[in-house]
Amino acid sequence: MARKSVSRRVGHVLLCALVLVLCGPGSGCSSGWAEQPAKPSPVPLAPCAWWYGIGKPPADAELALAAKRYDLVVFNATEAEAMRKLRKLNPKVKILVYKDLSSTRNYPGAVNGDTDADRLPSGIGYNAARKTHPEWFAEDTAGRRIEWRGYPKHWQMTVWDPAYQKAWAAAVTEEVVREGWDGVLADNDFNSLSHYSPAVLKGTKDTAETDRVLREGLDAFLGVAGGSLRDAGKIFVPNVSETHLIPGRWTAHSRFSGAMEENFGFHDDGGSGELLTFQGNEWKELRAQAALGESWLLLVTRVNDDRGERAGYASAALLAGPYTCWLGATTPTYMNAEWSRYQQIDLGEAVDAAGRQGNGVWTRRFTRGWVAVNPTAASVRVTPPTGLVDLDGRAVTDLELAAADGAVLLNAPPAPTPTSVPAPTSAVPTPIPAPSAVPVPTPTAIPTPGPVPSSVPAP
Repeated sequence: MARKSVSRRVGHVLLCALVLVLCGPGSGCSSGWAEQPAKPSPVPLAPCAWWYGIGKPPADAELALAAKRYDLVVFNATEAEAMRKLRKLNPKVKILVYKDLSSTRNYPGAVNGDTDADRLPSGIGYNAARKTHPEWFAEDTAGRRIEWRGYPKHWQMTVWDPAYQKAWAAAVTEEVVREGWDGVLADNDFNSLSHYSPAVLKGTKDTAETDRVLREGLDAFLGVAGGSLRDAGKIFVPNVSETHLIPGRWTAHSRFSGAMEENFGFHDDGGSGELLTFQGNEWKELRAQAALGESWLLLVTRVNDDRGERAGYASAALLAGPYTCWLGATTPTYMNAEWSRYQQIDLGEAVDAAGRQGNGVWTRRFTRGWVAVNPTAASVRVTPPTGLVDLDGRAVTDLELAAADGAVLLNAPPAPTPTSVPAPTSAVPTPIPAPSAVPVPTPTAIPTPGPVPSSVPAP
């Protein structure tokens, strides 16, 4: 919901990459674009970690860990001081502010009585809209404002209204520049109002037409908001939903700085039992974006068990690239600064593109490991490359990969080098050299005494 700024426009390149993935070489991108100077290929690194820190104010200890762990962080607008603390700890981390595209809110904290808070979760304050632009509140066919079901005091806005779009973009861009955020995570770029309300919009005949009006409005809205932030040198990443239902929507909505997928690796328990991310056109579009390596793929897997965590991370690794970041969310309201056991390993760099086997399993080799994902509804037997172990160090030569499951294996550590033993010495003792002769000292001659003098006569 950090390696360099990616706020430049990449939409036309994304579209070309999508065509290449779908159709292969010679599919229409070659004319003109083939004449552009070749760029260095992006380094397909294993997924980086990111923090969707909107559940509660971050503690100083969490900020200290974030500076070491994450490439990108999202905070609420009220956490500008935390943003500045984190930036001092690690200037390379990209820090985005949360803003809702589709609602305004009047719960405590978003408003103080009849006054809007200084720092809003949305682009337009509830009281400002109520007093000066009541027409920006969406209404149902009975003329009632639409409050989101399950989210009290969240009110649907007229995202299709050009005046609302321009006001939102101007207010958010001004705040981002003033406070020093790196950009915006724009929430609720949704596909259907039905997730929040059964209402039918005034002027539409049914929910299908309501959803079409909202989708088309958001299509235009993203151009206005993304363009405004791009022109200010800022990142714009929408949280776009259900793109597997509409071909091309992910590519179009990620064209500024990337996009967020909040249901990545989602297990379709009520339907086919497969992984929804791999259905429709979305997987092809995600692969195209990752292959370019120029914009953010912010991926969230709802982790309820080991299988979900494993399949989510392995699926993200199939999209390895310099801006592919993964988060395993263990709470629905993002209360934790998440850190998966899979983010503690080092897969290294991908040495090939992700490939699909005949049985439907996707695999990818890394310099220090290997991943596999079975997005199908049936269990599949897989033979991994030789010399791999699981995260507990056990050798793995054969896998029974369950439906909607994944595997993450590492290169086996090298065998220890035996310590060399010195060769034994010869059994024949080394002869001891004879001692040198000690010279015998020559005695000094004793002189012969002379004649004894005569006694001296007494006087």
